[in-house]
Amino acid sequence: QLQLVESGGGSVQTGGSLRLSCAASRDTYRRYSMAWFRQAPGKEREGVASIDIYGSTAYAESVNGRFIISQDNAENTLYLHMTKLKPEDTAMYYCAAVPGWVGPGQLPSEYNVWGQGTQVTVSS
Repeated sequence: QLQLVESGGGSVQTGGSLRLSCAASRDTYRRYSMAWFRQAPGKEREGVASIDIYGSTAYAESVNGRFIISQDNAENTLYLHMTKLKPEDTAMYYCAAVPGWVGPGQLPSEYNVWGQGTQVTVSS
């Protein structure tokens, strides 16, 4: 069974950057659609960015132009490059996967493999 392990979270100031990593236990290239989600205290889990098995990417409106999702297929690693961070980006960030293709809607219910999360805190 596929396992996902996130890393790279931390504390930064407004305007800073972070790169999150999600290491997969086996090859996901063209086999799994992948995504990043986040959940702030007291809020529902929301989609941030996704990449499907064809390499098409999609972003939540709140991060579009600031975050980039990418894959290193040789390393079986998914990344989330985050720039121009804002306090409202503070949340636990989760990597998720599902076999096959899913649409760009980034619905948590569409993904069935989850990592344990990595905390991102942005201070003003």
